[in-house]
Amino acid sequence: MIESSANLIRQALERSLAASEGLPLLAGKNLNGLFPNIAAGKEAAQEARSAGLLRVLRTEVKGKATLEFCALTEKGLAFLLEQSSPRPVLEAILKSIDACQARIDAWIADVKESRQYLDGLRGLAQRVLEHMQKPEVALPPWARNGHDQDPQLKIVDLLRTWQSARKIGDYPLPELYEQARIRCPKMTLGQFHDALRALHNRREVYLHPWTGPLHELPHPASSLLVGHEIGYYASLPS
Repeated sequence: MIESSANLIRQALERSLAASEGLPLLAGKNLNGLFPNIAAGKEAAQEARSAGLLRVLRTEVKGKATLEFCALTEKGLAFLLEQSSPRPVLEAILKSIDACQARIDAWIADVKESRQYLDGLRGLAQRVLEHMQKPEVALPPWARNGHDQDPQLKIVDLLRTWQSARKIGDYPLPELYEQARIRCPKMTLGQFHDALRALHNRREVYLHPWTGPLHELPHPASSLLVGHEIGYYASLPS
């Protein structure tokens, strides 16, 4: 091993002391490496690899090049101690320890911050869950001021009144909606339709179709599509 090559290898091994995560075997543009990317550096790098002074930790592909990240071996450390005074070697090791400790401290701080954030999210989720479990929240909007505001109950009650009064024919939906709104002022047309569908699906209310021409359908917005027919009247089961 010629002297210039020995110096390059010694310098490379010293650099590797402070880089436990490894450094590229050869330096590149804007990239620190163990050996300079010149003929002498490549030759020294090959000698160090062949002598077992360095080992490959990982490879990374950058563009068309594949970089080998290398670290010091036990044999490399022994070689370095033979070639250099122990003091600078020890100082380099201590410097590497301090750098590693700083990274660990940063990770711990980040974990603590993430833990606090996670605990905050967990507490927020718990408060939302507790809020959802309150009885008044579990009720639909029209029932929060009392069970008697349920549109389904009002519709059935109106149909019973209609039936008891022996009105001719079935209850037209536009009139039924207007009467239901008198009893449930906050009820929307969509809620009215939803209540009718639910009652119809449970067969508690029958919906009957409009049989006349569509262009003569009064108040079409109040009608309800039932299957392939337009429901326009409602009645209770006989």
